[in-house]
Amino acid sequence: MSCGSLTCSNRSTVPYVAIVDDEEPVRKALKRLLRAAGLEAETYASGREYLEASALRPPDCLVLDLHMPGMSGLQVLRELRAAPDAPPTVIITAYDEPATREQCLAAGASAYLCKPLDERLLLNAISATVKRTPRENKS
Repeated sequence: MSCGSLTCSNRSTVPYVAIVDDEEPVRKALKRLLRAAGLEAETYASGREYLEASALRPPDCLVLDLHMPGMSGLQVLRELRAAPDAPPTVIITAYDEPATREQCLAAGASAYLCKPLDERLLLNAISATVKRTPRENKS
């Protein structure tokens, strides 16, 4: 089965990607991009909002902003990694700090991308994580 530019081997459903970013224009743009690529996408304005919703429907991939008020992306990532079935996570940030990059990757991030995002790099990072971790949609 083909999902736009992503291949969904052994899947009966379209991959579901959750987007967490405190900036509404970023959330809207990423959601449009992912849907245009044939993915299902849902957005969340904060890490806490995502964590509360993810128990009901875990994503196949999480796109997570690093710098957010309240709970940072790194805090969300660490909380997720404490669970046995954490989704693969692509960190996005406007601030490329080498130490923070290392912390995110050490905490289990699948990729670390800088804003402004290169659409192809983001889609490739999502594709790589979806192919590595086949999950069933749980809606």
